[in-house]
Amino acid sequence: MDQPHLISGSVLRNAGYRSFAASRVFSSLSFQAITVAMGWMIYDQTHSAFALGFVGFCQFLPMMLLTFVVGHVADRFDRRRIGLVCQIIEALTSVALAIAVWQHWVTPAVILSAVAILGAATAFERPTMAALLPNVVGPALLQKAVATSTSMMQTALIIGPSLGGLLYGLSPIAPFIMAAVLFTVASINVASIRIERRQAAREPVTLSSVFAGVSFIKGKPLMLGTISLDLFAVLLGGATALLPMFARDILHAGPWGLGLLRAAPAVGALSMSIVLARSPLQADVGKKMLTAVFIFGVATVVFALSSNIALSILALLVVGAADTVSVVVRSSLVQLLTPDAMRGRVNAVNSLFIGTSNQLGEFESGMLAGVLGPVATGIVGGVGTIVVVLLWMRLFPELTKVKTLQG
Repeated sequence: MDQPHLISGSVLRNAGYRSFAASRVFSSLSFQAITVAMGWMIYDQTHSAFALGFVGFCQFLPMMLLTFVVGHVADRFDRRRIGLVCQIIEALTSVALAIAVWQHWVTPAVILSAVAILGAATAFERPTMAALLPNVVGPALLQKAVATSTSMMQTALIIGPSLGGLLYGLSPIAPFIMAAVLFTVASINVASIRIERRQAAREPVTLSSVFAGVSFIKGKPLMLGTISLDLFAVLLGGATALLPMFARDILHAGPWGLGLLRAAPAVGALSMSIVLARSPLQADVGKKMLTAVFIFGVATVVFALSSNIALSILALLVVGAADTVSVVVRSSLVQLLTPDAMRGRVNAVNSLFIGTSNQLGEFESGMLAGVLGPVATGIVGGVGTIVVVLLWMRLFPELTKVKTLQG
Protein backbone atom coordinates (compact mmCIF):
# COMPACT_ATOMS: atom_id res chain seq x y z
CA MET A 1 0.00 0.00 0.00
CA ASP A 2 1.24 3.52 -0.84
CA GLN A 3 2.32 5.51 2.20
CA PRO A 4 1.80 9.30 2.45
CA HIS A 5 5.38 9.86 3.60
CA LEU A 6 7.02 8.25 0.58
CA ILE A 7 9.26 10.55 -1.43
CA SER A 8 8.38 11.55 -4.95
CA GLY A 9 10.68 8.83 -6.33
CA SER A 10 7.93 6.26 -5.53
CA VAL A 11 5.72 8.03 -8.07
CA LEU A 12 8.45 7.90 -10.69
CA ARG A 13 8.72 4.12 -10.30
CA ASN A 14 5.33 3.94 -12.01
CA ALA A 15 6.01 3.47 -15.75
CA GLY A 16 2.67 4.93 -16.76
CA TYR A 17 3.29 8.02 -14.66
CA ARG A 18 6.73 8.51 -16.22
CA SER A 19 5.19 8.51 -19.70
CA PHE A 20 2.42 10.83 -18.52
CA ALA A 21 4.86 13.30 -16.99
CA ALA A 22 7.20 13.20 -19.99
CA SER A 23 4.34 13.94 -22.37
CA ARG A 24 3.22 16.95 -20.33
CA VAL A 25 6.77 18.25 -19.92
CA PHE A 26 7.67 18.13 -23.61
CA SER A 27 4.33 19.62 -24.61
CA SER A 28 4.71 22.46 -22.09
CA LEU A 29 8.33 23.07 -23.08
CA SER A 30 7.32 23.45 -26.73
CA PHE A 31 4.32 25.64 -26.02
CA GLN A 32 6.27 28.04 -23.80
CA ALA A 33 9.12 28.38 -26.29
CA ILE A 34 6.90 29.33 -29.21
CA THR A 35 4.70 31.55 -27.00
CA VAL A 36 7.74 33.72 -26.24
CA ALA A 37 8.63 33.83 -29.93
CA MET A 38 5.09 34.72 -31.01
CA GLY A 39 4.74 37.38 -28.30
CA TRP A 40 8.01 39.03 -29.30
CA MET A 41 7.13 38.92 -33.01
CA ILE A 42 3.70 40.47 -32.63
CA TYR A 43 4.93 43.24 -30.31
CA ASP A 44 7.93 43.88 -32.57
CA GLN A 45 5.57 44.30 -35.53
CA THR A 46 2.83 46.31 -33.80
CA HIS A 47 4.33 47.95 -30.67
CA SER A 48 0.80 47.59 -29.30
CA ALA A 49 -0.40 46.49 -25.86
CA PHE A 50 -3.76 45.75 -27.50
CA ALA A 51 -2.11 43.25 -29.85
CA LEU A 52 -0.52 41.48 -26.89
CA GLY A 53 -3.92 41.34 -25.23
CA PHE A 54 -5.44 39.74 -28.31
CA VAL A 55 -2.87 36.93 -28.11
CA GLY A 56 -4.44 35.92 -24.80
CA PHE A 57 -7.96 36.41 -26.16
CA CYS A 58 -7.27 34.15 -29.16
CA GLN A 59 -6.13 31.41 -26.77
CA PHE A 60 -9.16 31.84 -24.53
CA LEU A 61 -11.91 31.99 -27.17
CA PRO A 62 -11.53 28.38 -28.45
CA MET A 63 -11.40 27.15 -24.86
CA MET A 64 -14.61 28.97 -24.00
CA LEU A 65 -16.42 27.66 -27.10
CA LEU A 66 -15.21 24.06 -26.72
CA THR A 67 -15.38 23.52 -22.94
CA PHE A 68 -18.55 21.41 -22.78
CA VAL A 69 -17.63 19.41 -25.88
CA VAL A 70 -14.17 18.74 -24.44
CA GLY A 71 -15.50 17.44 -21.14
CA HIS A 72 -17.84 14.93 -22.72
CA VAL A 73 -15.22 13.77 -25.20
CA ALA A 74 -12.74 13.22 -22.34
CA ASP A 75 -15.30 11.12 -20.44
CA ARG A 76 -16.40 9.04 -23.43
CA PHE A 77 -13.19 8.26 -25.32
CA ASP A 78 -9.68 7.04 -24.56
CA ARG A 79 -7.97 10.03 -22.96
CA ARG A 80 -4.57 8.95 -24.28
CA ARG A 81 -5.78 9.13 -27.89
CA ILE A 82 -7.23 12.59 -27.34
CA GLY A 83 -3.88 13.80 -25.99
CA LEU A 84 -2.11 12.18 -28.96
CA VAL A 85 -4.29 13.95 -31.54
CA CYS A 86 -3.87 17.31 -29.79
CA GLN A 87 -0.08 17.07 -29.70
CA ILE A 88 0.10 16.07 -33.37
CA ILE A 89 -1.98 19.16 -34.25
CA GLU A 90 0.37 21.31 -32.16
CA ALA A 91 3.39 19.83 -33.92
CA LEU A 92 1.87 20.54 -37.36
CA THR A 93 1.03 24.12 -36.33
CA SER A 94 4.65 24.62 -35.27
CA VAL A 95 5.82 23.34 -38.64
CA ALA A 96 3.45 25.75 -40.39
CA LEU A 97 4.81 28.67 -38.34
CA ALA A 98 8.37 27.67 -39.15
CA ILE A 99 7.54 27.70 -42.87
CA ALA A 100 5.76 31.06 -42.51
CA VAL A 101 8.80 32.60 -40.80
CA TRP A 102 11.15 31.11 -43.41
CA GLN A 103 9.05 32.47 -46.29
CA HIS A 104 8.44 35.87 -44.58
CA TRP A 105 4.68 35.30 -44.48
CA VAL A 106 4.35 36.17 -40.79
CA THR A 107 1.87 38.95 -39.99
CA PRO A 108 -0.12 39.68 -36.81
CA ALA A 109 -3.09 37.89 -38.42
CA VAL A 110 -0.99 34.78 -39.08
CA ILE A 111 0.30 34.78 -35.50
CA LEU A 112 -3.17 35.19 -34.00
CA SER A 113 -4.55 32.43 -36.24
CA ALA A 114 -1.82 30.06 -35.05
CA VAL A 115 -2.52 31.05 -31.46
CA ALA A 116 -6.21 30.20 -31.96
CA ILE A 117 -5.37 26.75 -33.37
CA LEU A 118 -2.98 26.06 -30.49
CA GLY A 119 -5.68 27.32 -28.10
CA ALA A 120 -8.20 24.84 -29.51
CA ALA A 121 -5.76 21.94 -29.21
CA THR A 122 -4.85 23.00 -25.67
CA ALA A 123 -8.54 23.24 -24.79
CA PHE A 124 -8.78 19.48 -25.39
CA GLU A 125 -5.31 18.45 -24.19
CA ARG A 126 -5.09 20.03 -20.72
CA PRO A 127 -8.36 18.87 -19.12
CA THR A 128 -8.05 15.46 -20.75
CA MET A 129 -4.55 14.91 -19.40
CA ALA A 130 -5.61 16.20 -15.97
CA ALA A 131 -8.52 13.74 -15.95
CA LEU A 132 -6.16 10.93 -16.99
CA LEU A 133 -3.81 11.27 -14.00
CA PRO A 134 -6.04 9.46 -11.42
CA ASN A 135 -6.20 6.51 -13.85
CA VAL A 136 -2.40 6.28 -13.65
CA VAL A 137 -1.78 6.66 -9.88
CA GLY A 138 -3.85 5.92 -6.78
CA PRO A 139 -5.44 8.44 -4.38
CA ALA A 140 -2.70 8.01 -1.74
CA LEU A 141 -0.07 9.27 -4.17
CA LEU A 142 -2.20 11.83 -5.98
CA GLN A 143 -0.91 14.92 -4.17
CA LYS A 144 2.68 13.73 -4.70
CA ALA A 145 1.92 12.99 -8.36
CA VAL A 146 0.45 16.47 -8.85
CA ALA A 147 3.40 18.13 -7.08
CA THR A 148 5.97 16.03 -8.94
CA SER A 149 4.46 16.66 -12.37
CA THR A 150 4.13 20.33 -11.43
CA SER A 151 7.84 20.47 -10.62
CA MET A 152 8.67 18.83 -13.95
CA MET A 153 6.42 21.17 -15.88
CA GLN A 154 7.85 24.16 -14.07
CA THR A 155 11.29 22.99 -15.17
CA ALA A 156 9.91 23.11 -18.70
CA LEU A 157 8.52 26.56 -17.99
CA ILE A 158 12.00 27.68 -16.95
CA ILE A 159 13.78 26.14 -19.91
CA GLY A 160 11.06 26.84 -22.49
CA PRO A 161 10.89 30.66 -22.33
CA SER A 162 14.65 31.00 -21.91
CA LEU A 163 15.32 28.63 -24.78
CA GLY A 164 12.63 30.27 -26.90
CA GLY A 165 14.17 33.70 -26.35
CA LEU A 166 17.69 32.41 -26.98
CA LEU A 167 16.76 30.52 -30.15
CA TYR A 168 14.72 33.44 -31.46
CA GLY A 169 17.76 35.68 -30.94
CA LEU A 170 19.82 33.25 -33.04
CA SER A 171 17.18 32.67 -35.70
CA PRO A 172 13.42 33.44 -35.69
CA ILE A 173 12.69 30.05 -37.23
CA ALA A 174 14.55 28.01 -34.59
CA PRO A 175 11.93 28.00 -31.76
CA PHE A 176 9.27 26.67 -34.10
CA ILE A 177 11.44 23.85 -35.44
CA MET A 178 12.34 22.82 -31.90
CA ALA A 179 8.69 22.94 -30.83
CA ALA A 180 7.63 20.72 -33.73
CA VAL A 181 10.17 18.08 -32.73
CA LEU A 182 9.28 18.15 -29.03
CA PHE A 183 5.52 18.08 -29.61
CA THR A 184 6.17 14.91 -31.62
CA VAL A 185 8.17 13.42 -28.73
CA ALA A 186 5.30 14.31 -26.38
CA SER A 187 2.82 12.48 -28.62
CA ILE A 188 4.97 9.33 -28.57
CA ASN A 189 5.00 9.40 -24.77
CA VAL A 190 1.26 9.90 -24.39
CA ALA A 191 0.62 6.94 -26.68
CA SER A 192 2.75 4.72 -24.41
CA ILE A 193 1.00 5.55 -21.09
CA ARG A 194 0.00 2.44 -19.16
CA ILE A 195 -3.35 2.63 -17.37
CA GLU A 196 -3.70 1.04 -13.91
CA ARG A 197 -7.31 2.09 -13.28
CA ARG A 198 -9.81 1.79 -16.10
CA GLN A 199 -11.87 4.75 -17.19
CA ALA A 200 -15.47 4.61 -15.96
CA ALA A 201 -18.25 3.39 -18.24
CA ARG A 202 -19.42 5.86 -20.84
CA GLU A 203 -22.53 7.88 -20.04
CA PRO A 204 -25.10 8.51 -22.81
CA VAL A 205 -24.96 12.00 -24.30
CA THR A 206 -27.81 14.19 -23.04
CA LEU A 207 -28.16 17.91 -22.47
CA SER A 208 -28.01 17.25 -18.73
CA SER A 209 -24.85 15.14 -18.98
CA VAL A 210 -23.08 17.76 -21.14
CA PHE A 211 -23.55 20.41 -18.45
CA ALA A 212 -23.08 17.99 -15.56
CA GLY A 213 -19.62 19.37 -14.79
CA VAL A 214 -21.05 22.82 -14.07
CA SER A 215 -23.80 21.36 -11.87
CA PHE A 216 -21.32 19.21 -9.99
CA ILE A 217 -18.99 22.12 -9.19
CA LYS A 218 -21.89 24.40 -8.29
CA GLY A 219 -23.09 21.82 -5.77
CA LYS A 220 -19.72 21.72 -3.97
CA PRO A 221 -18.97 25.14 -2.41
CA LEU A 222 -15.44 24.06 -1.47
CA MET A 223 -14.55 23.21 -5.06
CA LEU A 224 -16.31 26.28 -6.45
CA GLY A 225 -14.52 28.55 -3.98
CA THR A 226 -11.11 27.03 -4.72
CA ILE A 227 -11.46 27.22 -8.50
CA SER A 228 -13.01 30.70 -8.56
CA LEU A 229 -10.35 32.06 -6.18
CA ASP A 230 -7.69 31.10 -8.68
CA LEU A 231 -9.77 32.51 -11.55
CA PHE A 232 -10.18 35.99 -10.12
CA ALA A 233 -6.73 36.19 -8.53
CA VAL A 234 -4.88 35.40 -11.75
CA LEU A 235 -7.41 37.26 -13.93
CA LEU A 236 -6.57 40.42 -11.99
CA GLY A 237 -2.97 39.75 -10.99
CA GLY A 238 -1.48 38.12 -14.08
CA ALA A 239 1.21 40.24 -15.72
CA THR A 240 2.46 37.65 -18.22
CA ALA A 241 0.90 39.34 -21.25
CA LEU A 242 2.74 42.56 -20.45
CA LEU A 243 6.20 41.05 -20.06
CA PRO A 244 7.29 42.07 -23.59
CA MET A 245 6.41 45.68 -22.65
CA PHE A 246 8.26 45.51 -19.33
CA ALA A 247 11.27 43.84 -20.97
CA ARG A 248 11.54 46.29 -23.84
CA ASP A 249 10.20 49.62 -22.57
CA ILE A 250 10.76 49.62 -18.80
CA LEU A 251 13.67 47.26 -18.09
CA HIS A 252 15.34 47.93 -21.48
CA ALA A 253 16.20 44.29 -22.13
CA GLY A 254 16.01 42.32 -25.39
CA PRO A 255 14.57 38.87 -26.14
CA TRP A 256 16.98 37.36 -23.61
CA GLY A 257 15.51 39.61 -20.92
CA LEU A 258 11.99 38.57 -21.89
CA GLY A 259 13.06 34.94 -21.66
CA LEU A 260 14.43 35.50 -18.14
CA LEU A 261 11.28 37.27 -17.03
CA ARG A 262 9.08 34.51 -18.46
CA ALA A 263 11.24 31.87 -16.78
CA ALA A 264 11.38 33.53 -13.34
CA PRO A 265 7.88 32.51 -12.14
CA ALA A 266 8.66 28.96 -13.22
CA VAL A 267 11.89 28.93 -11.20
CA GLY A 268 9.94 29.95 -8.10
CA ALA A 269 7.24 27.42 -8.90
CA LEU A 270 9.79 24.65 -9.43
CA SER A 271 11.41 25.35 -6.07
CA MET A 272 8.07 25.26 -4.29
CA SER A 273 6.82 22.17 -6.13
CA ILE A 274 9.98 20.25 -5.20
CA VAL A 275 9.34 21.16 -1.56
CA LEU A 276 5.71 20.04 -1.83
CA ALA A 277 6.64 16.79 -3.60
CA ARG A 278 8.98 15.86 -0.76
CA SER A 279 6.92 17.36 2.09
CA PRO A 280 3.23 17.44 1.12
CA LEU A 281 0.93 19.91 2.85
CA GLN A 282 -0.34 18.15 5.97
CA ALA A 283 -2.40 20.69 7.95
CA ASP A 284 -4.44 23.86 7.41
CA VAL A 285 -4.04 23.62 3.64
CA GLY A 286 -6.96 25.99 3.05
CA LYS A 287 -5.41 28.79 5.08
CA LYS A 288 -2.03 28.17 3.45
CA MET A 289 -3.60 28.45 -0.01
CA LEU A 290 -5.28 31.76 0.88
CA THR A 291 -2.03 33.11 2.32
CA ALA A 292 -0.16 32.08 -0.82
CA VAL A 293 -2.63 33.90 -3.09
CA PHE A 294 -2.33 37.01 -0.88
CA ILE A 295 1.47 36.89 -1.29
CA PHE A 296 0.94 36.44 -5.06
CA GLY A 297 -0.89 39.78 -5.11
CA VAL A 298 1.79 41.59 -3.07
CA ALA A 299 4.59 40.26 -5.30
CA THR A 300 2.67 41.39 -8.40
CA VAL A 301 2.57 44.95 -7.06
CA VAL A 302 6.34 44.83 -6.35
CA PHE A 303 6.99 43.64 -9.90
CA ALA A 304 4.85 46.41 -11.39
CA LEU A 305 6.73 49.09 -9.43
CA SER A 306 10.22 47.74 -10.19
CA SER A 307 12.51 49.34 -12.77
CA ASN A 308 15.41 47.01 -11.93
CA ILE A 309 15.53 43.67 -13.71
CA ALA A 310 17.01 41.85 -10.70
CA LEU A 311 14.17 43.02 -8.43
CA SER A 312 11.64 42.21 -11.16
CA ILE A 313 12.97 38.67 -11.44
CA LEU A 314 12.90 38.26 -7.65
CA ALA A 315 9.28 39.41 -7.51
CA LEU A 316 8.33 36.97 -10.26
CA LEU A 317 10.11 34.17 -8.38
CA VAL A 318 7.80 34.83 -5.43
CA VAL A 319 4.78 35.01 -7.78
CA GLY A 320 5.60 31.54 -9.13
CA ALA A 321 6.23 29.98 -5.71
CA ALA A 322 2.99 31.36 -4.26
CA ASP A 323 0.94 30.31 -7.28
CA THR A 324 2.22 26.72 -7.02
CA VAL A 325 0.76 26.29 -3.54
CA SER A 326 -2.64 27.29 -4.95
CA VAL A 327 -2.22 25.03 -7.99
CA VAL A 328 -1.37 21.92 -5.95
CA VAL A 329 -4.22 22.45 -3.49
CA ARG A 330 -6.76 23.20 -6.24
CA SER A 331 -5.67 20.31 -8.48
CA SER A 332 -5.65 17.80 -5.65
CA LEU A 333 -9.07 18.87 -4.37
CA VAL A 334 -10.63 18.72 -7.83
CA GLN A 335 -9.32 15.21 -8.44
CA LEU A 336 -10.15 13.86 -4.98
CA LEU A 337 -13.68 15.30 -4.87
CA THR A 338 -14.64 14.14 -8.38
CA PRO A 339 -15.69 10.58 -9.39
CA ASP A 340 -13.86 9.24 -12.44
CA ALA A 341 -17.00 9.22 -14.61
CA MET A 342 -17.21 13.00 -14.15
CA ARG A 343 -13.52 13.94 -14.29
CA GLY A 344 -13.43 14.91 -17.95
CA ARG A 345 -16.33 17.34 -17.62
CA VAL A 346 -15.23 18.74 -14.27
CA ASN A 347 -11.65 19.19 -15.47
CA ALA A 348 -12.94 20.85 -18.64
CA VAL A 349 -14.81 23.42 -16.55
CA ASN A 350 -11.76 23.78 -14.29
CA SER A 351 -9.61 24.29 -17.39
CA LEU A 352 -12.04 26.96 -18.60
CA PHE A 353 -11.64 28.75 -15.27
CA ILE A 354 -7.85 28.48 -15.55
CA GLY A 355 -7.97 29.63 -19.17
CA THR A 356 -10.21 32.51 -18.22
CA SER A 357 -7.75 33.60 -15.54
CA ASN A 358 -4.70 33.18 -17.77
CA GLN A 359 -5.70 33.94 -21.36
CA LEU A 360 -8.63 36.28 -20.68
CA GLY A 361 -6.49 37.84 -17.96
CA GLU A 362 -3.85 38.56 -20.60
CA PHE A 363 -6.52 40.16 -22.77
CA GLU A 364 -7.76 42.27 -19.83
CA SER A 365 -4.19 43.29 -18.95
CA GLY A 366 -3.43 44.24 -22.54
CA MET A 367 -6.58 46.34 -22.89
CA LEU A 368 -6.05 48.04 -19.53
CA ALA A 369 -2.36 48.65 -20.24
CA GLY A 370 -3.32 50.31 -23.50
CA VAL A 371 -5.19 52.91 -21.41
CA LEU A 372 -3.28 53.08 -18.11
CA GLY A 373 0.15 51.76 -19.08
CA PRO A 374 1.80 48.55 -17.80
CA VAL A 375 2.87 49.83 -14.36
CA ALA A 376 -0.56 51.07 -13.28
CA THR A 377 -2.14 47.92 -14.71
CA GLY A 378 0.15 45.72 -12.64
CA ILE A 379 -0.56 47.68 -9.46
CA VAL A 380 -4.33 47.55 -9.99
CA GLY A 381 -4.14 43.80 -10.66
CA GLY A 382 -2.04 43.02 -7.59
CA VAL A 383 -4.24 45.06 -5.27
CA GLY A 384 -7.30 43.44 -6.85
CA THR A 385 -5.90 39.99 -6.05
CA ILE A 386 -5.45 40.94 -2.40
CA VAL A 387 -9.04 42.19 -2.24
CA VAL A 388 -10.30 38.94 -3.80
CA VAL A 389 -8.56 36.86 -1.11
CA LEU A 390 -10.16 38.89 1.68
CA LEU A 391 -13.57 38.72 0.00
CA TRP A 392 -13.37 34.96 -0.66
CA MET A 393 -12.62 34.29 3.01
CA ARG A 394 -16.09 35.67 3.74
CA LEU A 395 -17.94 34.23 0.73
CA PHE A 396 -16.45 30.73 1.06
CA PRO A 397 -15.65 30.08 4.72
CA GLU A 398 -15.18 26.40 3.80
CA LEU A 399 -11.79 27.34 2.34
CA THR A 400 -10.35 28.22 5.73
CA LYS A 401 -11.56 24.89 7.18
CA VAL A 402 -9.73 22.54 4.79
CA LYS A 403 -7.15 20.69 6.85
CA THR A 404 -5.63 17.98 4.63
CA LEU A 405 -5.58 16.66 1.06
CA GLN A 406 -5.78 12.99 1.90
CA GLY A 407 -7.89 10.86 -0.42
